[in-house]
Amino acid sequence: MLAAPINPSDINMIQGNYGLLPKLPAVGGNEGVGQVVAVGSSVTGVKPGDWVIPANAGLGTWRTEAVFSEEALIGVPSDIPLQSAATLSVNPCTAYRMLMDFEQLQPGDSVIQNASNSGVGQAVIQIAAALGLRTVNVVRDRPDIQKLTDRLKSLGAEHVLTEEELRKHEMKNFFKDMPQPRLALNCVGGKSSTELLRHLARGGTMVTYGGMAKQPVIASVSQLIFKDLKLRGFWLSQWKKDHSPAQFKELILTLCSLISRGQLTAPACSEVPLQDYQRALEASMQPFVSSKQILTMC
Repeated sequence: MLAAPINPSDINMIQGNYGLLPKLPAVGGNEGVGQVVAVGSSVTGVKPGDWVIPANAGLGTWRTEAVFSEEALIGVPSDIPLQSAATLSVNPCTAYRMLMDFEQLQPGDSVIQNASNSGVGQAVIQIAAALGLRTVNVVRDRPDIQKLTDRLKSLGAEHVLTEEELRKHEMKNFFKDMPQPRLALNCVGGKSSTELLRHLARGGTMVTYGGMAKQPVIASVSQLIFKDLKLRGFWLSQWKKDHSPAQFKELILTLCSLISRGQLTAPACSEVPLQDYQRALEASMQPFVSSKQILTMC
């Protein structure tokens, strides 16, 4: 193993409250990148020196070395940045599928999302920009809000708003200058998701892929009847079950080409040596963290 991030889903899995739990005893970590050291005589898909990432969750990436079957791994180009390879198989895949699978969006259409500084949020901003989509990005207010706004805009965010700004009456005029979003991406739940629904175009879809507020999604009856809004959920593990390994590999290579063209970068990361994993775990569970903790093994 070369590097592996700490994601919220990794923490949820350890806590035992995730939709997919490994058999115990288990190694933590659902994604990362490793380098092939040696292969068995019948292995044809990868060779020593190749970079590989896990094909599925639950492989246990927080370790220095492991032996896996060829089917458990996907080869990726070794000329992309290490942090991009280590954070490739969860957040960017989720972002790409949500942008492609729920609404037939065209260049110029807009998307609204909360938790916009999360790993998925940063990937949504960049992939949307590459597709010619406009993004309205909602974040929680914080002391360094201007710094965060500047960073998200540097990734391609058209608008960055706080949760409070989204609730203001002036937002009615906001969508005179751009089309109302047909797609909302919700990682928070509670009041935040209710606000996203309020700004969706008639017939639009809100996709929920996380619940950071640990509160239910509340949609008003009028939104469902008069605006005919659709509420959907997305879980990458389920998408992978519904599609072939070849289709997942195709998704990975599509994202790798965006990385190679400079249209998709890794989220802001802090590299921590594996032996300091406790420090990294503590840092990953702090509020308002805009930097993903990445365990490095080499």
